[in-house]
Amino acid sequence: MKQAFLPSRLLNLIFSCFLFGLIFLLTPDQTRADRDTNSYDGNIFALYAGNGALVPPSISLEAAIKEKRSILLAFYLDDSSASKHFAPLLSDLQGRWARDVEIIALTSDPYEVNPNAPVDSPNHYWSGSIPQILVLDANAKILYNSQGNMDEKEIETALALATGRPATQGSRSSKSFNEYNTEYGS
Repeated sequence: MKQAFLPSRLLNLIFSCFLFGLIFLLTPDQTRADRDTNSYDGNIFALYAGNGALVPPSISLEAAIKEKRSILLAFYLDDSSASKHFAPLLSDLQGRWARDVEIIALTSDPYEVNPNAPVDSPNHYWSGSIPQILVLDANAKILYNSQGNMDEKEIETALALATGRPATQGSRSSKSFNEYNTEYGS
């Protein structure tokens, strides 16, 4: 009787290992973040720019306008390929301008296009397209407003005008933070 029990137990173990391996191999890879898809991968600034500190913003648009601060206002979506490509640019601008400008990055989901909304409301500025960057001076006057692919030099010029500080001369790499990291790990 013991001899029949051992092969049965061994067969159950082999069958269980086979099922576990089959399930493991057939499960789709959900951990891959892909910048070229409109899939939700998580915080795009942490994933594609190495800068999770951009969101949530450290100050509201209303407070920044009330304090007469220059503002770089950005609208994006975490599940947009265009926004994923835009994340390193915004992170780089934050690195160079955060001392002089309030960087306010907002996911566009809760907002409606409403140019008649109060000037301290994001609805007033959002165009309905992402990504979108606006540069506002201390009086909330729009100095720059662009959607989609943006010219970094034009943004820098508007930021210089808003702050009175000269535009930076440094150039930015088009690679995101995590693209650099994968080069070292390969």
